[in-house]
Amino acid sequence: MKKMLLITVLMGMFFVPALALAGEVVGTVQGLQCVTTGKTCPIGKEDPVVAAERVFVVLAADGDYFFVPNLDRAIMARNITEQVKVTGAINKKYRSITAKTFQVMQDDGKWKMTWSEELENEMLEKLYGAGN
Repeated sequence: MKKMLLITVLMGMFFVPALALAGEVVGTVQGLQCVTTGKTCPIGKEDPVVAAERVFVVLAADGDYFFVPNLDRAIMARNITEQVKVTGAINKKYRSITAKTFQVMQDDGKWKMTWSEELENEMLEKLYGAGN
């Protein structure tokens, strides 16, 4: 009985923090340099901003910004200044979210998923086969 209780407690210690970290960030894709200097990436001049910026973040309405370290720079750059929603594990200390899904707001007001961990894994499997 004590062994079962110990196992239950240990499992709770591992699963509760993982659940607490899950969340979503809604905001616009911006260049880190623009954000840290207090500027908004100019709409209509996306290409020069993409060329000048190396790192992109999601800037929330409250001014917080989040790195998305597992998302390729090209995906972020393609959606610069766009309204996006990223779901995944949030790390407030490092201002990051490890994305599970990445959605972009469409003109009709609906979210469109353009990237997910699952879709990327499927594509890797198709391109390179099993065991990547």
